[in-house]
Amino acid sequence: MADTKKRCFVVMGFGTKTDYINGRKLDLNKSYRLLIKPVVEAKGVECVRADEITHSGSIDVQMYRELLQADLVIADLSTLNANALYELGIRHALRPFTTIVISENKLMYPFDLNHIVIHSYQHLGDAIDYEEVERFRAALGNVIQTVLDKKEPDSPVYTYLNSLIPPKLQAEIEKAVESQEKKPTSPEIGKALSLIIQEAEDAIETKEFLKAKGLFQSALLLSGQKDTYLIHRLAFVTYKAAHPDLVTSLYESLALLESINLAHTNDPETVSSAGAVKKKLYECGEGANHLEDSILYYQRSYYLLNNRYNGINLALTLVYHATSPLVQNEQERIADLVFARRTWTRVLYLCDRDWKLIIEKEKNDQDLINDGTKDGQELQEYYNAQKYWILVNRAEASFGLGDFATYQLSVEESQKVKFHLWQLESFTEQIGKLKAEMKKIGHLIEPKWEFPE
Repeated sequence: MADTKKRCFVVMGFGTKTDYINGRKLDLNKSYRLLIKPVVEAKGVECVRADEITHSGSIDVQMYRELLQADLVIADLSTLNANALYELGIRHALRPFTTIVISENKLMYPFDLNHIVIHSYQHLGDAIDYEEVERFRAALGNVIQTVLDKKEPDSPVYTYLNSLIPPKLQAEIEKAVESQEKKPTSPEIGKALSLIIQEAEDAIETKEFLKAKGLFQSALLLSGQKDTYLIHRLAFVTYKAAHPDLVTSLYESLALLESINLAHTNDPETVSSAGAVKKKLYECGEGANHLEDSILYYQRSYYLLNNRYNGINLALTLVYHATSPLVQNEQERIADLVFARRTWTRVLYLCDRDWKLIIEKEKNDQDLINDGTKDGQELQEYYNAQKYWILVNRAEASFGLGDFATYQLSVEESQKVKFHLWQLESFTEQIGKLKAEMKKIGHLIEPKWEFPE
């Protein structure tokens, strides 16, 4: 902390986190990258989040030092992240002023936070509207300037216990850091966590899943905790790597998900990932019990989120169930098909809803999309991906319902949107599986499901 430049430490989760109260998933990296970091740096203040700190020892020591010494702390409590709440409490105990609390506007605050000023922003889950970015940047910039200028107490600890004297532990902290730095470290320690995660994501883009697996394992070790986001990503690349073989990697992926309370969690990302792993185990011939589990997991995540992805996969597992040895008579097969058809019908509704929303958001964000920046390019890629998935989800639901005209039209529309080859391969594989199963049982419903050859 010898530099004269002021330093801001940002307290928040990283990656995609779930608000367990309302089931919403938020990309917190976008909150940090779009709403917080550029505003802080525009004020001439160095901005750092825990995952950006280069570690040579315990992450906890580094974190405590930042919470005490940082000239400014911004705490984003979105998703009621337990670590963020804990670190905010420490900051309030250590420093009487220069702490700003923010969150997305759908957060259900605990009672004990009601007396703290919390500056809110609108988060759309996997994106943030351009107009909201502009609004909140201006608002946060004004708050930062006010906090740095006035030095008025914002900690409830020092507000209500105004005789307290803030601690001065500089020597002790430096000694603890020095002690940690002398300890042996793994090869990846010495890198910032954010850099390791980015390298892992880059490896996914080039389909180097085994490399990504090793990087996420290092990131998890460096984080020092069972971070759900890192475990989700590690579970994903583990089964995608298919090393030493697909079945072994699927069981390894499942064990990772079980380590974060799969049996009882309401985290839709965890149960949805488990549904995918269990479905693949069934497809690999590992037993019908995996199919039953897959249906249960997809049902949980579908009812929690009411979204297209889980609906589409739930319907396919129901069709699998209808053709599996688990079903002994036609009445049960028809029941599975009825449930699948209801789910597909709901997916069509969700496609129409989401299409209107995404087109309106894309229209509102044209200024950013066309400004030639990396942010604009990433935003256009996001909208292209969303439109592609909506169109192929509509195609698959129509295919399952026997509406082949709408299926064909949706496929043709999807070809007009920029997409990645893996997206097309994923959709084509899914349709192939659905077609094979529906040919076995499509005659049981009226009107009969008959694919026009």
